[in-house]
Amino acid sequence: MTHKHAITHIELPTKNAQESAQFYKDVFEWNITAYPEMHYTVFEAEGGTGGGFNEISEDNPVDNVLLYINTPNLKESLEKVRANGGEVVMESYEIATVGTMATFRDPTGNLLALLEPLME
Repeated sequence: MTHKHAITHIELPTKNAQESAQFYKDVFEWNITAYPEMHYTVFEAEGGTGGGFNEISEDNPVDNVLLYINTPNLKESLEKVRANGGEVVMESYEIATVGTMATFRDPTGNLLALLEPLME
């Protein structure tokens, strides 16, 4: 069962997705899947939240871990973010075969993402 607002995905910055994937596979026995056409590698932690490796860039520095929170209604969640002192950074956009997402900053300034998945 997926909870209404469960943490669903975490992105870790990396210089080299293949090396990072191997590290986490060797250390934590995570399952790794590469999507070369998307320049993205995902991990799946047994019994826990999975995620992916993003290439380090000016917009994505090494300490910029991004946490994704599931939502059944992205528009409603963004309205609540704004109403409670948060700031929407990137309005909703679609990710093929995944769903619709947006990013926001909480009142402290932490960057987080919301994801309304295609299917649950």
